[in-house]
Amino acid sequence: MPSIRSKRRVLVAASTVLALAGAAACSSSSDSGSSGSAGGASGKKVRLITGVKSDPFYITMTCAAKTEAKAKGMDFTADGSAQWDVSVQRPLLDSVAATRPDGLMISPVDTAALTPSLKQIQSSGTKVALVDTTVTDSSIGITRISSDNEKGGRVAADALAKLMNEKGSAIVISVKPGVSTTDARIKGFTEEMAKYPKIKLLPTLYDNDLPATAASQIQSTLAAHPDLGGVFAGNTNTGQGIATGLKQAGKQGAVKVAAFDAEPDEIAALKAGTLQVLVAQDPAAIGKEAVDQLAAAFEGKTVSKSVGTNMVAITKANMNEPAVSKYFYKSGC
Repeated sequence: MPSIRSKRRVLVAASTVLALAGAAACSSSSDSGSSGSAGGASGKKVRLITGVKSDPFYITMTCAAKTEAKAKGMDFTADGSAQWDVSVQRPLLDSVAATRPDGLMISPVDTAALTPSLKQIQSSGTKVALVDTTVTDSSIGITRISSDNEKGGRVAADALAKLMNEKGSAIVISVKPGVSTTDARIKGFTEEMAKYPKIKLLPTLYDNDLPATAASQIQSTLAAHPDLGGVFAGNTNTGQGIATGLKQAGKQGAVKVAAFDAEPDEIAALKAGTLQVLVAQDPAAIGKEAVDQLAAAFEGKTVSKSVGTNMVAITKANMNEPAVSKYFYKSGC
């Protein structure tokens, strides 16, 4: 989410690539806005609206989508919100809708608030692909491409429980309620952590995607719960804030942290020992796959309604392995 975003099973110090791919459920491209157009994909006008423009997750996604669109001869441009907020993203969507593109790739920043606008652009003939985040209304989008966030939350719980020796207090700090990806991560984490009766899970806190707020929250939690042993950061900015707060409190490494994503600052924190586990998504695959699915729709071919992409668990022990380091996010194309 620009910048925002950001999955798990038992595998802290393993160099195992976790294929958390959801099987792509295929359906015909006869849904609303998905009929084929003569002439194929070449020359089609495709626009991408990301969650947070400056977020390396979305930068990585955009770079891959741009490369794939160019290879297919598409007219491609991308933009994104300055922050994870409906009031910021809606004007971008309205502006794109006015140009009547052939295809729209979008990471909606809310599961419901943008639905009317998305319905309108879809009914006008634009083929919509939801990338990373989704909306509740299943009629929106000819395809939805994302990581298996709920499973990622379970993996984070197992990894964190192992690091905590299965005892003490733990807490989740995330962005805000109503974001499809982070809501799913919290659900998976909470349900999986229930398997560890000696770990007390504290109420979830929300930082509104502000690292400074996350830093303050983790320090307040430490003061109230001296036995705090683990933290699950729901997305990138939260992970950065938690790392800062723990360092300021002198608890770096003593309190274990599992965080989503693999942005440059998080990789640095992993090297420094402030973060112990990163659950990296594959934003490049999300961007490329979205372009491919739109191309299939333009060509009248079968479109996969749901596509899951891979993730890896990154630790200090495996981060230098090529099969793992290729998942590090980019700060520019």
